[in-house]
Amino acid sequence: MFGGAGITAASAAYAFDDWMRGKPVDIGNTVRRNLVRYRSTGETAAPASEHDAGNGAAMRLLPVAIATYGWPADEIAAASRAQAHVTHHNALSDAACDTLIAMLHALFAGRPLIRACRPHADALAGRFPAFAYRKRRQENPGGFVAETLQAVFQGLFETDGFEACLVEVVNRGGDADTTGAIAGMLAGACYGLDDIPLRWLRALDPAIRARCTAQAEALFRMSATRAG
Repeated sequence: MFGGAGITAASAAYAFDDWMRGKPVDIGNTVRRNLVRYRSTGETAAPASEHDAGNGAAMRLLPVAIATYGWPADEIAAASRAQAHVTHHNALSDAACDTLIAMLHALFAGRPLIRACRPHADALAGRFPAFAYRKRRQENPGGFVAETLQAVFQGLFETDGFEACLVEVVNRGGDADTTGAIAGMLAGACYGLDDIPLRWLRALDPAIRARCTAQAEALFRMSATRAG
C-alpha cells in the first residue's frame, strides 16, 4: 500500500493482489472480483458501482489513518481513495472511510470518545440516512457498509471500555470479523493498549504482534515526517 511516493493506488493494488495470491481463509466477493479485474487490466481503480457498497475498504483503513495523521484534508481523502477504490469504488464506502479516518484522527489527538466520534457519526447519517444508528439495534450485520457502521457505532457509544465494546459488537453476529476490526480500531485508539485484556494479548502470535507494532510505529513516523 505504501510505495516510494507515499500511499499510492498502484502499491495498494499490488499488495492486495499479492495477499489474494496467498489464498487467504476468507475474501469478499467484491474484493475478489475487482482484484481479478486488476490482474487482467492493470487498472488500479475499479469502476464506480452502486453495488460495491461493501465494508472491505473500511475494515482495512487503519494503516492509512495512521500514516495520514496531521496531513491536509485533501491529501487524506486522496490517500483513502487510493486504497479503497482498488476494490470498492462507491460513494457510501468513501463516506464511511472518510468518517472513520476523521474519528481516528480525533482520537489520536486525545479527544474524549463522544466528542471525537459522535459528531462525525451524526454528520455521516445526516448526509446518508442509511447510516443512522439510533433507530434500532443492528443485529447480524451483513457486508453492507451502512449496516456495519450502525453496529459499530451502537456498540462503541453504548459501552465504556475496549473489551466491552468488542464483545458487544462481535456478539451481534453477522460479518463479525469486519465489525470487530472496525470497532477494534476505534476502541483501541480511544482506550489505549493498557485497556486491552492481557489474556487477549497473550493469545496473539508473538511474531505477528511484533510486526504489527513495528508497522504502526513506522506509520506514525511517516505521518510525523509528512505533517512536519
